[in-house]
Amino acid sequence: MLTGKRAARSIGRGDGLPWALMIIETFPVGAFQCNCTILGDEPSGAAILIDPGDQPDLILDRLKRLGLEARYAFHTHAHLDHVMGTRRIKEQHGPDILLHPGDKDLYDNLQLQARMFGLRAADPLPVDTWIADGDKVTCGPVRGEVLHTPGHTPGSVCLYLPDDELLFAGDTLFQGSIGRTDLWGGSFDDIQRSIRERLYSLPGATRVVTGHGPDTTIAIERTSNAFVRA
Repeated sequence: MLTGKRAARSIGRGDGLPWALMIIETFPVGAFQCNCTILGDEPSGAAILIDPGDQPDLILDRLKRLGLEARYAFHTHAHLDHVMGTRRIKEQHGPDILLHPGDKDLYDNLQLQARMFGLRAADPLPVDTWIADGDKVTCGPVRGEVLHTPGHTPGSVCLYLPDDELLFAGDTLFQGSIGRTDLWGGSFDDIQRSIRERLYSLPGATRVVTGHGPDTTIAIERTSNAFVRA
């Protein structure tokens, strides 16, 4: 269910195409090795980018090689390693920038975040759509639902594809671990609650694509995660 007073809405278009026509490619980018994912609809050539955090030229090259154009840039949260490539992607392909409003301050202060790590970043472009728990993100065969999972940051979200038992968890849940909670806006209590109540309630076979490092499954993390057990 969507929190707050407004009803869940659908962002984009779903046309019922089979899963086999969906392109999924995940690869690490940048100094922090953030996992960026391309979810593409082969017939239409449209794609959702998840966490285009750095190396925009590499991401653009992969889109070109796959014959895809980014329609949405979906961010699981607004830490610099998940958003620094967004501006150039937007300028080249024009995807709608999607982010939860809980991370607006982090997003607006991207340059400050970069300076803290001795890096440089351009000012971020405006967010096109502020997403919330329960919102739907669709693009051809890709049918995703936004899960608000605060804790790593106030506006951390996951993208869940129930038809495909697939979860893009950002930095909320890792293989055997969880996201840091000692940065601005982090909360260990909140991330534990998000994982136990929102993620561990998903089917055990759900494949989890994490924000950094290897994939895992919900079943594995329920029983073996070092920080949050079901």
